[in-house]
Amino acid sequence: MEARFSPINQILPWCRQDLAISISKAINTQEAPVKEKHARRIILGTHHEKGAFTFWSYAIGLPLPSSSILSWKFCHVLHKVLRDGHPNVLHDCQRYRSNIREIGDLWGHLHDRYGQLVNVYTKLLLTKISFHLKHPQFPAGLEVTDEVLEKAAGTDVNNIFQLTVEMFDYMDCELKLSESVFRQLNTAIAVSQMSSGQCRLAPLIQVIQDCSHLYHYTVKLLFKLHSCLPADTLQGHRDRFHEQFHSLRNFFRRASDMLYFKRLIQIPRLPEGPPNFLRASALAEHIKPVVVIPEEAPEDEEPENLIEISTGPPVGEPVVVADLFDQTFGPPNGSVKDDRDLQIESLKREVEMLRSELEKIKLEAQRYIAQLKSQVNALEGELEEQRKQKQKALVDNEQLRHELAQLRAAQLEGERSQGLREEAERKASATEARYNKLKEKHSELVHVHAELLRKNADTAKQLTVTQQSQEEVARVKEQLAFQVEQVKRESELKLEEQSDQLEKLKRELEAKAGELARAQEALSHTEQSKSELSSRLDTLSAEKDALSGAVRQREADLLAAQSLVRETEAALSREQQRSSQEQGELQGQLAERESQEQGLRQRLLDEQFAVLRGAAAEAAGILQDAVSKLDDPLHLRCTSSPDYLVSRAQEALDAVSTLEEGHAQYLTSLADASALVAALTRFSHLAADTIINGGATSHLAPTDPADRLIDTCRECGARALELMGQLQDQQALRHMQASLVRTPLQGILQLGQELKPKSLDVRQEELGAMVDKEMAATSAAIEDAVRRIEDMMNQARHASSGVKLEVNERILNSCTDLMKAIRLLVTTSTSLQKEIVESGRGAATQQEFYAKNSRWTEGLISASKAVGWGATQLVEAADKVVLHTGKYEELIVCSHEIAASTAQLVAASKVKANKHSPHLSRLQECSRTVNERAANVVASTKSGQEQIEDRDTMDFSGLSLIKLKKQEMETQVRVLELEKTLEAERMRLGELRKQHYVLAGASGSPGEEAAIRPSTAPRSVTTKKPPLAQKPSVAPRQDHQLDKKDGIYPAQLVNY
Repeated sequence: MEARFSPINQILPWCRQDLAISISKAINTQEAPVKEKHARRIILGTHHEKGAFTFWSYAIGLPLPSSSILSWKFCHVLHKVLRDGHPNVLHDCQRYRSNIREIGDLWGHLHDRYGQLVNVYTKLLLTKISFHLKHPQFPAGLEVTDEVLEKAAGTDVNNIFQLTVEMFDYMDCELKLSESVFRQLNTAIAVSQMSSGQCRLAPLIQVIQDCSHLYHYTVKLLFKLHSCLPADTLQGHRDRFHEQFHSLRNFFRRASDMLYFKRLIQIPRLPEGPPNFLRASALAEHIKPVVVIPEEAPEDEEPENLIEISTGPPVGEPVVVADLFDQTFGPPNGSVKDDRDLQIESLKREVEMLRSELEKIKLEAQRYIAQLKSQVNALEGELEEQRKQKQKALVDNEQLRHELAQLRAAQLEGERSQGLREEAERKASATEARYNKLKEKHSELVHVHAELLRKNADTAKQLTVTQQSQEEVARVKEQLAFQVEQVKRESELKLEEQSDQLEKLKRELEAKAGELARAQEALSHTEQSKSELSSRLDTLSAEKDALSGAVRQREADLLAAQSLVRETEAALSREQQRSSQEQGELQGQLAERESQEQGLRQRLLDEQFAVLRGAAAEAAGILQDAVSKLDDPLHLRCTSSPDYLVSRAQEALDAVSTLEEGHAQYLTSLADASALVAALTRFSHLAADTIINGGATSHLAPTDPADRLIDTCRECGARALELMGQLQDQQALRHMQASLVRTPLQGILQLGQELKPKSLDVRQEELGAMVDKEMAATSAAIEDAVRRIEDMMNQARHASSGVKLEVNERILNSCTDLMKAIRLLVTTSTSLQKEIVESGRGAATQQEFYAKNSRWTEGLISASKAVGWGATQLVEAADKVVLHTGKYEELIVCSHEIAASTAQLVAASKVKANKHSPHLSRLQECSRTVNERAANVVASTKSGQEQIEDRDTMDFSGLSLIKLKKQEMETQVRVLELEKTLEAERMRLGELRKQHYVLAGASGSPGEEAAIRPSTAPRSVTTKKPPLAQKPSVAPRQDHQLDKKDGIYPAQLVNY
């Protein structure tokens, strides 16, 4: 047995090794498409092992979170394995759904181009696995016949409806992946020929194959739904299908134009328009799209070493260890596998092969049973034909009786001549001789039939002995025996009936000579049917002989297979006994190793605690030395500032939190005290430094705060020493309370803050915080404006249609472009502001720079506020215009205000910037872009206003000269009134602007900054900041109050 199967024992590990090498070559970090040969080998590996266990055992170990390209190629290979791999792959992948979902969620939260594609791809794979597990009638390749589709849909309308919705969801995931890929690529021909573009485009081949089948199935199901439900109920289905149809047609068109797909796949062309589901005859016009994969050209691939089945792996080739336990912990006893383990694995594989051969033998036996059933059906057909002939003979006999009755009636009319009687007597004698011959033939036929029955009994016995284990074969043979017996009985009955008929005919022929002539003809027909029956029986006997020979041959093959199985089972039982003995020995060795490992673990725990106790003792010495410095006379000359004390106390508090975390980690894993020792070392140094600096700070502080600070430092030292004592005791270590030290440290921090001078840097912190706050608020306002515009866009699409929808979309799109340009301008202004601060502050801090240039800082804050206010007002005006509750003029005015505010922000940033700064040039370019976007908003608003407003044509047909003159005078009066109102409103606008500029410039001018010099005296706390400029509330004007003079007004820079 070993000599027979030894090559297989050596080939199987190398198959797993080849599969692992193919996985490592197919899934890598190179930005290139997966080679087809590697994917093909992986798919063949799943068919070889009837599942994807090996594939997932290696895929789990891949560093997918570290590379988005690696995750993308993993999804591509998994998609191909699901489509073309073994059917059991689907169930294996179901167990790893959480891993696939985690990879997709991880890359979905990161801003990575491939990461976004991986997020979409994982959603598609999860949808594919769920769909095929729920509907096992559809293979993962989605290729089924129309009959299978009809069977899967069933006759229940609810099931068809649900299946259609699930296919729509399936198609949405496929199309979303294709759109995401095309969104990241330029559709130029050169892009599809680059390796980076092909890496993204390669998975779309599987997407095209899936979409072609899903499109065909949804068309079939929708036609079936329209035949069962009214058209209004399925309006949502039709709308969703039309959207998917246009997306799919666009996808196929763009893919077919790329050179990359032309050599790999033949993409079908969809019709110009979707099918008309309201017309049932349109189903005949539907053509199923067929995707054709051309024959692959031979790839230029590097030569690979063939697998040697006689020796070990070739030198220089990486050996892939299949056993995950050995790969993690190493082989037992530090050596390779024992020969007996290899023999056990080889015997297991041989048993698997023998089981597969036994399955094949069973399948052949079932096939042979099916052949026997077909032969039995053929015999039943022949018997049915014989019954029909018997029925025909009975009908002929009835006709003969009827003719005899007619002859009797004719005999009553007259007697025939004597010559006719003599002739009838001669015919009767001849008929009698023929009857005797027929009787002899009948006896011969009965003898042949008995021989056939004996042969049939022998055949039945042989079938019974051969296939005792097959109950179905026994039933078939019983049915066959019963049918043969039935044939026998029917033949005997038929012969008896025929003999009775012949007796009756003989008596009738003796009585009536004239009737014998016709009776002779009937007997000749009967003789012919008997000859046909005998020939058929001969044929049946020949078939039974052939059948018995085939049965004997099958019986011999089955006996040989059974003997082979018995030998294999005996060898397997012997190997199992030997493996059980070896397993007992290994368990003993494992128990011994566990005891040794337990001793080593205890030793490790003791060593870790000894290290921790030593560190705690050293930390206690450091803290004791720091506490002793408080009473050292030599320490009286040491001084420190409250700021430094506050910084050290804050760091000590952070070290307490780190100490608590290290203590929690140590309690979780007593074998690792590194984190706790590191945190303890840092805490001891920082706490000692805080105590020493607290005493030094108290030397310059007033008496009462100094005494309280000294007492707090002593309390902190005592608590820290108590904590170190807990760390040195193994029982008290588990209940260590690091919070004992936090309270005195917080007291030191509070006292240090109280000792800090109150009149310094208040204005600096206020200005610095306000600049950052206002810039952040402006960015947040712009982001909120963009989000609100997107919400308004979605509402407008649902609430309006036609010209209104077109106008609203054009206005909101222009507003969105304006917001994006403003957001870019604010970001660039922030970068320029940081560059200005870094280049101008020198050795001073950022707060001191803002304090030194307070006017410029306040101007920057004012401009930032104006931009955020303008963005908010623009969104509110656009919302009112879309909802038809506002006026278009409000939107135009808001656009003008935003342009003026951004000009003020650019001017404020430009004052202190270097003229050669790249940030300044980008800021100016962003300002020009904002002006262009604002102009686009004004233009789209005016054009939309012209489309929406109805202009009634004037009808003068029914007016006389007097009436026309009267209306002309009324119109002139109305024009004068409107001109007066317009002039008054313009004057009011001028006064409002003048007052705005007065309020904005009341706090100073840009020229005042040069006269201000930093003073050595601290700034007073009560100094108030001058008020910042606020935007006026501009009242909306009527349509007749606007003219061509309205435009973008120049902005005035203030407060800097």
